[in-house]
This record gives sequence, structure tokens and C-alpha cells, in this order.
Amino acid sequence: MEKELIITSQDDGVQIALLEDKRLVELHKEKVSSQYVVGDIFFGKVKKIMQGLNAAFIDVGGDKEGFMHYLDLGLDYNSAAKYLRLAMNGDADAATLANFKIEPILEKVGNFANVLKVGQPILVQVTKEPISTKGPKLTGDLSIAGRYLVLTPFSNKVSISQKIKGSEERNRLRRLVQSIRPQNFGIIVRTVAEGKSVAELDTDLRQLMENWQRMTERLKHVNAPERIYAEPGATTAAVRDLLTDDFNVIHTDNPEIYNELRQYLHGIDPEKEDLVKLYKMETPIFEQFGIQRDIRRAFGRIVTIRSGVYLYVEHTEAMHVIDVNSGNHIKAGTGQEDTALQVNIESGIEIARQMRLRDMGGIVIIDFIDMAKAENRKKLFDVMTEAMKPDKARHTILPLSKFGLMQITRQRVRPAVEVDVQEKCPFCDGTGTIKQSLVVVDEIESNLQYLSSSQNERRLTIITHPYIHAYLRRGGLRSIRWQWMRKYRMWIDIKQSERYGLLEFRYFNASGDEIQL
Repeated sequence: MEKELIITSQDDGVQIALLEDKRLVELHKEKVSSQYVVGDIFFGKVKKIMQGLNAAFIDVGGDKEGFMHYLDLGLDYNSAAKYLRLAMNGDADAATLANFKIEPILEKVGNFANVLKVGQPILVQVTKEPISTKGPKLTGDLSIAGRYLVLTPFSNKVSISQKIKGSEERNRLRRLVQSIRPQNFGIIVRTVAEGKSVAELDTDLRQLMENWQRMTERLKHVNAPERIYAEPGATTAAVRDLLTDDFNVIHTDNPEIYNELRQYLHGIDPEKEDLVKLYKMETPIFEQFGIQRDIRRAFGRIVTIRSGVYLYVEHTEAMHVIDVNSGNHIKAGTGQEDTALQVNIESGIEIARQMRLRDMGGIVIIDFIDMAKAENRKKLFDVMTEAMKPDKARHTILPLSKFGLMQITRQRVRPAVEVDVQEKCPFCDGTGTIKQSLVVVDEIESNLQYLSSSQNERRLTIITHPYIHAYLRRGGLRSIRWQWMRKYRMWIDIKQSERYGLLEFRYFNASGDEIQL
């Protein structure tokens, strides 16, 4: 599969598009002013404890307080609290945890108020960005993600990604990581680590340890609330999480991003540095690669599939709802059941793409076309499962219900991507009503009177919409145009342009220069 990453920089942030076989499958929008990014670690302060929810609101220095349930404190909270005290006091062992004694795990059944008090400092990490009126969701389970590994302090456990299937490869990676793992640090081996050498894994681990040690140094001087560890920039994080061996090229139109990515790739894999290309053409990069066209087609309430099938996509606060419609998808010689199956399969593949593209999270309800045969419903479920495999977000798919509904839950860590593909009507300015033709004609005549009396113009050309043009010239010598020429004693030529809006008109003098009014 051919993969390309297209990155464009705008005034309000960065847009990142992932193409698979020239087809847009993911679109990420990162704002420059984003206060919370998934993975950021904050030195926060307990603001309020909610006894009824067994949870607390944590002040992390932004507009919205973070929310954390007792269970989100993590089993290693006691060790994290001890580390925080040591780091704030400047203890040298806190940076490496070399002589650190792991504390007993936190009881799963407990009361938040018995563990933390209002005003108490705490280390927390963002697991879900603010959505609608909700603040960020936080956890006390700290981790720092790298290219191949994820560092988890206060643990000695090595975990291997479940997507690495071969038992021999899993055992190899486990042995390698155990040989380089620092004491009191756990490691999660990511999927992209499959087949990598110990040198590559060790380089990644050293970078993670440097990040941990820099964070520890900051804790000596920081005052709550404050961010003490920030995830890499949006572009670097995207490359880190999306880049695989089958990537072909990364295009960006921003020289700073270009240099940042080349420097990052040089550090993790010098052979991939040349994948980054700086786009210099005048045509906007998203238009050049057809991404803008794909966005206009893929986003919006109605999504049309080439075969004529179309989807209705509705977003609500609680869930996303997708309705499948067959449209004009009718093949001669096929029965209703076969047609329904074909339509549902095509729709399922597109819906899997739509969920990645829009980054839909939470609950997704799909209303497929009813099918009578159980084997066809099973076939649709299998197609949907296969189509969702490339999706990195955790998800669960339930078989079709007796009502023809499929329920999907998908990991929700940030608001769904929304692109407004509608424009405000240039004629009515969004009001739904426009001026009457007679009012437009009166406005043209009013300007003619001014140009004749005040500007002493004696020859004019007026360019209008074809509808207005026909109205002004209708009637020959008795037309409105001839009436104006006799009335204002000037030659008036009226021309039409299909590019003009219904209410648009312009004046040009005898030299062909536009007259600005």
C-alpha cells in the first residue's frame, strides 16, 4: 500500500492529511493555541473533590479544569506521589529511579478523599482533550511515548503490542527490551517495533529517558499548575505515530516543518530523512494533491459513493448516526437481498474510512439496509471488521441487531474533525431572501444618475448577470436601457457575464477602466 503524508501550515495551526493509495483516509487539524494535547503531563493541583462521583477536578492551568476519577489515579499512584516529593526536593535518584523503592499499589476500591486533599499537588497526564463543555480527562498513570517504545515509570513490566502476532518475534522483542530496560521502568513495545534491532530500540529508549530526566529537573522549580512535559509538535507526533516502512513520501509547504521533520527522522532513522520534501509550487498543496476536493466530497451531511449509494451522517453530543441509502444502485438481474448486500458492503467500507477521516469517537450507530439472510448479515459484519483493521483507535464492533442496526464504539480522545463544506450564499448573505429585480434596477439607475450629473460620464458599459441583462434590454427601443440613454443623454452599453452573481453589476468608462463607486 502506498502511503503519503501531506502537511500544510495555516495561520490557526497545522493540517495533516494521510493518503493511502492516493485516497484521503485521515485528516488531523492541530491548532497553534491548543491548551491540552493528549500525552501532555501537568503538575496540577486538586481543585475540588466530588464525593458522590468519587472523582476530582484538577487545576492544570487552562480555561477548563481537568476531570479524574479515583480509578484513573492508577495502581502506581503511591509511587508517583513519592517520586513527586523526591523530585521537588532535588533528590538525584528521582531522575533515574535507580534506588527508588516501589510503593504498594493503590487499592482498586477506595475513596478519593482519603487519598488526596484539596490544594494538594499531583502529576497528571491528558488522556482525552476537551470536548464541547467538558474539560480534559486526566490520569495518574504516566507514560512517555516514543517511536518504538512507550516508557512507563514505577513498573518493571514489559508488554508487547497485541498486533504483533508471531510468538517468535514477540519473544525476541521481549528479550531485547528486558536487556536494555532501566530499573523501575516498564516498557510497552509498539507495533512498529516489529523486526527492529536492539540498537534502534536502545536509541529510542535513551531519548525517552532524556525526556523523563528533563521533566524531573523541571519539578525542582515549578509551581502548580503548569505543563512540565509536552508531546512533540503536531507534525512530529503524526510522523512518529503514522510512519511505517511502507511510507513513500512526506510533503510540506512550510520550511520550518520541513527542517523539523528532517531533523527528527535523522535522529531515529537517517535513511528516511529524504522522504521529506518541501513543496514550492504556487498552487496550494492540498489542491495540488486533490485533498481539498476529497474534503469537499467526504465531509458534510450527505456523503455520496461512486456507485450511487449515499450516506446521511449526523453528529450529536451523545453519538454519531449514519443512515445507508441505496440511491440509484440497482443492477439488472439481481434480487432485493443481493442488492441490499452489495449496497451494505460498499457503505461499510466507506463508513470505516469516514470514522478515521472524521475521527469519530464514542458511539456510532449505523442503519444498514435490512437483509433477511443470516449469512449475509454475518458477511457484512466480517467486511466491517476487516475494513476497521487499519484504524489505530481502539474500537468494538457489534453484529447487526434484528432492526438492521450496527453499533460501534470507537476510542474518543479529541473532538471529531468537522469541516464546513457549505458557503454563505453571496446573494442573500445567509438570510434566504434577496432583493427584488426592480430594486436592483433602481440601484443601477441611481448610480447612472450620479455618474452623469456629478462625474460627467457620457459613455458607459454596464456588465450584469444574464437575467438582469435580459430585463434591461427587453423591448428594443422601448427598453429600460433606451429610456436611460434618452433621460441621461449618455451612451449605455449593457453586457452580460455568467460569472456575475444575480445582484452583481459593474460600470466601465469609455477607456474600459472600471469605475469604483
